[in-house]
Amino acid sequence: MKGALLVAGTTSDAGKSVVTAGICRWLARQGVRVAPFKAQNMSLNSFVTADGAEIGRAQATQAAACGIEPTADMNPVLLKPGSDRRSQVVVLGRAIADVDAMEYGAFKARLRAVAVESLERLRAEYDVVICEGAGSPAEINLRAGDIANMGLAQAARLPVIVVGDIDRGGVFASLYGTVALLDAADQALIAGFLINKFRGAPELLAPGLDMLHGLTGRETYGVLPWLDGLWLDVEDSLALDNRPAQPYRPHSLRVAVVRLPRISNFTDIDALASEPGIVVRFVRSAAELEDADLVIIPGSRATVSDLGWVRETGIAQAVQERAAAGRPVLGICGGYQMLARTIHDDIESRKGHIDGLGLLPATVRFTAEKTLARPVGTAYGHRVAAYEIHHGVVTVDTATPSRPFLDGCRSGSVWGTTWHGALENDAFRQAFLADVAATAGRPFTPAPGISFAEFRAARLDALGDLIEQHVDTGAILDLIENGPPRDLPLIHPGGAR
Repeated sequence: MKGALLVAGTTSDAGKSVVTAGICRWLARQGVRVAPFKAQNMSLNSFVTADGAEIGRAQATQAAACGIEPTADMNPVLLKPGSDRRSQVVVLGRAIADVDAMEYGAFKARLRAVAVESLERLRAEYDVVICEGAGSPAEINLRAGDIANMGLAQAARLPVIVVGDIDRGGVFASLYGTVALLDAADQALIAGFLINKFRGAPELLAPGLDMLHGLTGRETYGVLPWLDGLWLDVEDSLALDNRPAQPYRPHSLRVAVVRLPRISNFTDIDALASEPGIVVRFVRSAAELEDADLVIIPGSRATVSDLGWVRETGIAQAVQERAAAGRPVLGICGGYQMLARTIHDDIESRKGHIDGLGLLPATVRFTAEKTLARPVGTAYGHRVAAYEIHHGVVTVDTATPSRPFLDGCRSGSVWGTTWHGALENDAFRQAFLADVAATAGRPFTPAPGISFAEFRAARLDALGDLIEQHVDTGAILDLIENGPPRDLPLIHPGGAR
């Protein structure tokens, strides 16, 4: 078979990424050569491909669902917000500019061509390409410059299914309204709907689904039930707000992750979920650190700005007091930079010289050239494969006593590294956690035989199962091969057809 499909959504975090991954996984299990694609992604969770290109983490996970290596063509345009108004623009894996929303408009024509060319290359190499939209196609204020939703669908003549999150409420209104706000040419490509995150008996939805069909002339191809644990490798920090807080248990190893305003690559923490006896919380206050055995300061797209927030909230003082008391702290990438003595930044924040938290004997200098790499090293006697994405270059002061830790260092109970993904290495992760537990004085022993790769594969299989069991897969195959049904009715705002 040959073809493509665009999975759009009524909102951000409606489930586009997981539905796309699920369709990819299901097709791959049928022996189809399939690849994922997202023309434009806005995310602070990114990944480095084997040839050193930076793409959205969600597309790397979708590639894993397909059983293939990720490439820059799978996410040709990546926007990484550094503030509420400015984002770094990454094109085919390389940062080219830092712009505000108005300045970005000047790039749109060029980027649309880049996106279409990337999709064409993928379609030439693979039998099927499952595309993921961005935000909502009904963001009509942005339609003229759209390259990720209906702009892409028009350029590549893609059939579109729209995913609605029923857990948010108002799913029928949002599905209907998404179609009704589009012009006739765009509506002609909207083939139908999927409802996501349903809790209860699907029969209860039948009257609404019938009315939606009557109003739009479009089918609902499936109702996906709520399934816990599908937050793996999400692309949007909004998903953290929907992740339930786990209660600390008496014999668990308790991990508190600082929820920075511009938190990036928080997927580094996902591997901890594969370990029985580990409880992870994302926290925003100093008080929430008190009963944690390990505090992690994760990556940040705005290191200096987020360091200011860490100080304002009192978290900085709490972390310094923990370190003085010999209680474990881990900094990853931006978090590592915050733990250094000094930061010199004329690139990201342009604030010049800034004092760090002073917990590691290191200095940081930001450079214009971004480091993108897939390093391999050894720690605790085990091989560690990871990836790097950073402008800040950390130099460890060798005159001050410290111990090596991956590419960074350890001083007392404080560890720091720029390497993302290190915790996904099972033997290293368990040795590190055992050291943390011993340092914290906790009676915790990692369970043997845990494989994060198998944990992730099981999650991807669960997504494939969702599609296979709850979606009209025959109709999806027909859309992929033949495009949207002909003569779909035009919906006018107000309900007239």
